[in-house]
Amino acid sequence: MKAKFDTLSATCSRETTRLYSTSFSLGILFFKKEVRDPIHAIYGFVRLADEIVDSFHDYPKSVLLAEFSTDCFKAIERGISINPVLNSFQQVVNKFNIDHTLITQFLNSMEMDLAEQTYTHEKYEEYIMGSAQVVGLMCLHVFTKGKKQEFDRLKIPAMKLGSAFQKVNFLRDLNADYEQLNRCYFPSVNLSSFSDLEKKAIEQDIITELEEALKGIRELPRSCRKGVYLAYVYYRQLLLKIARVPADRVMSERIRVSNSHKFWLMFDSLVRYKLNVL
Repeated sequence: MKAKFDTLSATCSRETTRLYSTSFSLGILFFKKEVRDPIHAIYGFVRLADEIVDSFHDYPKSVLLAEFSTDCFKAIERGISINPVLNSFQQVVNKFNIDHTLITQFLNSMEMDLAEQTYTHEKYEEYIMGSAQVVGLMCLHVFTKGKKQEFDRLKIPAMKLGSAFQKVNFLRDLNADYEQLNRCYFPSVNLSSFSDLEKKAIEQDIITELEEALKGIRELPRSCRKGVYLAYVYYRQLLLKIARVPADRVMSERIRVSNSHKFWLMFDSLVRYKLNVL
């Protein structure tokens, strides 16, 4: 009977991904079948934690996050959880031997979002590592199927990709983070006087990370390479769109890539992939 619950758990993680991220959902479609559900499970887990700290304003966030963390590690230890998303996540952690330190680092970064922070360069790097780079490493455990040598070879590019994606998110959500959540992740930046020069420096940092990440994407197993490349293309296009607008506009609206443009990018990316011109 547990097989039905496992199917429900996988469905919940898949629907969580679909509901919250068109870009990742489309990218995952281009993974080999055996890779899709594990990546949905990882995304579902990180999305739920992020939702607690970003959206549950009328509830005790710190208590809920602590309970979520405790339940997560209990699920991993027991091999089951009555929370469907945690149940599918624990299966992935146990099957692919994902380092528990990565999970702890992620949850620590989520905890940082519970209180107002003044981000020094050190705190910024710590937050990026825990909120994004470790997620890339969790996915890499799945992609490399526990092959340590392959994991170690692709580790740095996976971290760069996670970091670049997160920094693009920071730019895209700059207005909402500042106005609604009173957050500014970028160190030494005063968003009340955010300038085009500061914006350009951030964008150049992201471009450098995307270039380094692309080298690793080219070396990924075929089971996932196409899907990761598609997600890379989406985020690169979003960054280019942000780069074309002034800083004051980024501070006043959320820049996005339309779904119709995403589908065009998907077609173009598949052509490039088939021609091996990544």
